[in-house]
Amino acid sequence: MKILVTGAGGFVGTALTRRLCAAGHVVRGSFRTDAPVRSWMECVTTGDIETHGDLAELVDGMDAVVHLAARVHMMQETSDDPEDAYRRANAETTVRLAAAAAAGGATRFVLMSSVKAIGEATDATPYDETTPPAPQDAYGRSKLAAERALEQFAGGALTASALRTPLIYGPGVKANFAALMRLCASPVPLPLDGIRDNRRSLLFLGNLTAAIERMLTSPTAHRGVYLLRDGEDLSTAELVRRLRFSFNRRTVRLPLPASALRAAAGAAGKSAAADRLCGSLQIDDTLFRRTFDWAPPFSVGQGLAATASHFRAQR
Repeated sequence: MKILVTGAGGFVGTALTRRLCAAGHVVRGSFRTDAPVRSWMECVTTGDIETHGDLAELVDGMDAVVHLAARVHMMQETSDDPEDAYRRANAETTVRLAAAAAAGGATRFVLMSSVKAIGEATDATPYDETTPPAPQDAYGRSKLAAERALEQFAGGALTASALRTPLIYGPGVKANFAALMRLCASPVPLPLDGIRDNRRSLLFLGNLTAAIERMLTSPTAHRGVYLLRDGEDLSTAELVRRLRFSFNRRTVRLPLPASALRAAAGAAGKSAAADRLCGSLQIDDTLFRRTFDWAPPFSVGQGLAATASHFRAQR
């Protein structure tokens, strides 16, 4: 199969292109900045996909497209309206790329979406595909708009589907998860043992790339929006305990109540960070597993161990 992967230089794109090439697929990867030389795949520099002129040329000869490229953060110095900027980058560009793929004869299109298209937190009921979406920020609303825009291709030969994911971790992960690993690798005790009642779904990079390959190669093409997770949801306390174990650090019990952490974070202007640490965000991916006859090849324990091992090696 000939597959275009946009955002091929990113955290997910790097792992996905390697997996697809190793499986024998012919891969064309698009890169926002100067494309590297990788003998096992075709690399093209496109700049920002949203401003790339000839998408027909980009998808020419491809059987499938995996659209990973997206606007995730707004630079503080930009004068763009956030809603409009996210909509153009994440919704309108998705439609343009899918239309070009359909016109070029591609038969499968996978959009990398996000659980943020539904919301930010759950209570006793995990999100599933029937949950009414209520995105809380411009990014989430743009991803929801992109998903809905793909419905226009339902009557054609292009099978368009979207994958909503929770926090993705794995070797080379950055941002908040990398910051948490740095804390867990240090000898400093963490006052997070009291956050035991929340549950958060996670997704290991190896499970994500395996799922995307399954969507591309499944004998039966399936349209629609799907949720995906590892399969075991963890409390913050349990996640910290497992990471510290991976770094050979003892977990010192400092069971500060979640309410106290929220109060302290609020006073410091870090309420959003406290919500992520103390709140729950669970998803139910039964539909994906049943539809694609799929199970994650890696457990949470294996995923965390691989992530921690890579982190130690880099340090």
